Amino acid sequence: MKTALLADLHANREAVEAVMDHARAQGAQAWVFLGDFVGYGADPGWVVDLVRDHVQRGALAVQGNHDEAVVRGAGPSMRPDARYVVEWTRAHLDAGQIDFLAGLPLVQQRGDHLYVHANAWNPPAWEYVLGRAEAQRSLAATGCRYTFCGHMHGPRLYNLSGAGKLGDFVPTSGMAIPVPPHRQWLAIPGSAGQPRDGNPAACYAIFDDDAGMLTFHRVPYDHDGAGAKILAAKLPQRLATRLVDGQ
Repeated sequence: MKTALLADLHANREAVEAVMDHARAQGAQAWVFLGDFVGYGADPGWVVDLVRDHVQRGALAVQGNHDEAVVRGAGPSMRPDARYVVEWTRAHLDAGQIDFLAGLPLVQQRGDHLYVHANAWNPPAWEYVLGRAEAQRSLAATGCRYTFCGHMHGPRLYNLSGAGKLGDFVPTSGMAIPVPPHRQWLAIPGSAGQPRDGNPAACYAIFDDDAGMLTFHRVPYDHDGAGAKILAAKLPQRLATRLVDGQ
């Protein structure tokens, strides 16, 4: 089965529509949404409704830190732009949409696959997998062969051998990568809604568990249109310009 993995959608309808269309064209048969459906973008209701509809039809979804902030209110550690958008988003979602975000689990597991927004060692703390040390810590926290997470906004793949040797690399878009189960794997598909690796194209990945292959994808989309919506909503201008430069 081919499973599409989307993280950090961030209320970006244009990007999410492009990714969903691309994934269907690649033969995606199942969907996993790795959190942060809201925040930064101007279409939170549309994105939440899309994820909720897919969950009702069998998709998996986990809660991200921006989703939690919209449910509970922005925390003191949030940056001013993010805090402003959280409060704006709270005013633009209805009770049912907020209830959906509130009911999302922090972690989902299906077989030997673990799905979490930030990391496997302490999901509610929202700590980042910044590099090898955090990746190894996350892999050590689970017996699953495959861990998929978001939060980092850029694609990355880590693997741990039976001898404890950790490898990592930045994947090339469209290149199928063998991910055999004799290793542990931690995959970060990158952000569908707000990439931050210098490339504005939306990110996602497809895992083909029958073939044991993982493919990361970059999908161009109308980032100017998404940015114009951000400005029209009177959200911070920087959130629009970063869609253009991928930062």
